[in-house]
Amino acid sequence: MDAVEQDVDIAICGGGPVGLALAAMLAARGMPAARIALVDGKTVAQAASDPRAIAVSWGSRQLLEELRAWTAEADPIHDIHVSRRGHFGRTMIDRAEYGVPALGYVARYGALVTALAAAVDAAGVAGLRPARVERVDESVDGVTVHLADGRAIAAAIAVQAEGGVFAEQVARAQRRDYEQTAIISHVAASRPVPQRAFERFTDEGPLALLPHAGGYALVWCGRPATAERLMALDDAAFLVELQAAFGERVGRFTAVGRRAAYPLGLNARPAATARTVAIGNAAQTLHPVAGQGFNLGLRDAAVLARLLAREATPDQLQRFAAERQADRSITVGVTDALARVFASAPAGSLSQHALGLSLGVLDVFPAARRLLAEQMMYGQRG
Repeated sequence: MDAVEQDVDIAICGGGPVGLALAAMLAARGMPAARIALVDGKTVAQAASDPRAIAVSWGSRQLLEELRAWTAEADPIHDIHVSRRGHFGRTMIDRAEYGVPALGYVARYGALVTALAAAVDAAGVAGLRPARVERVDESVDGVTVHLADGRAIAAAIAVQAEGGVFAEQVARAQRRDYEQTAIISHVAASRPVPQRAFERFTDEGPLALLPHAGGYALVWCGRPATAERLMALDDAAFLVELQAAFGERVGRFTAVGRRAAYPLGLNARPAATARTVAIGNAAQTLHPVAGQGFNLGLRDAAVLARLLAREATPDQLQRFAAERQADRSITVGVTDALARVFASAPAGSLSQHALGLSLGVLDVFPAARRLLAEQMMYGQRG
């Protein structure tokens, strides 16, 4: 039998941005640091070296600032240009319409982890790193989190905060949901538009350019065979294909960084038991069409912290599921609908033409555009 090393109220399995945020939020709401355990398979230094770009909404920045965990290493997005390549229909979402400094930001994953880890350390929450969770045993009175090295943690509630759209095992299991693959990289352009993000819908899926580090973070989604072909190209040929797919709104693409490809899938069925709950990407992995994965997860953490800081009981987990249902359903529904238009509909189909029409409607009717923008910026915090 594993020796119990800690006896706590909350055991958080996963020390990425969402898990770290939950630990910091619990402490900020008055839960003693000694009653919180945080377990992750990587050291903070290993996680901090992750170069991936992550989209952070204006509402998420507000939550991070409350924790004193906002990073200065973030590029603001002042407006978002949404269009279809070679088709009718476009819209522009501009911060000026909503009275905010920015619609969102593009930050380095590692920078967010560093800022949040500092907030967790300042709160006095001790992390178990590196440590791998082997299994979680549940009883009527609590849970026992067993680690691969033989240690164990006894807790009232266990929170699963690991996982994500880039987790290989999840992607493999869900690949059939969309039959799409995302290519991510960093690209440079000859005429970048300052603080402007682009969401460009191609015949096979969305192509996003997010202002980051003097160029753009690229997320290019397409069918697996297309992605495989693009990944096999040299940099020059890849840039030619990118230019043809995106057009010349930022001039000519001049350089591309290291490319990586990830199968995409949807998981919108959060796992939960009486004393365990999943949040963030462990609960729902989203298509990256709107960059909402981290933001939805951070709102999960905020609501869960508010409830569990009062009382770490199964009743509070039931309240959490009820409070988060609307936000999760709306965010998942919007991103899933956009993704499936391209994953399941042939090029030139009626559903793809309808997307162009809907973009035109958004451009003509500010009220509709505001609903979309406010959901992306704030969600439903509960």
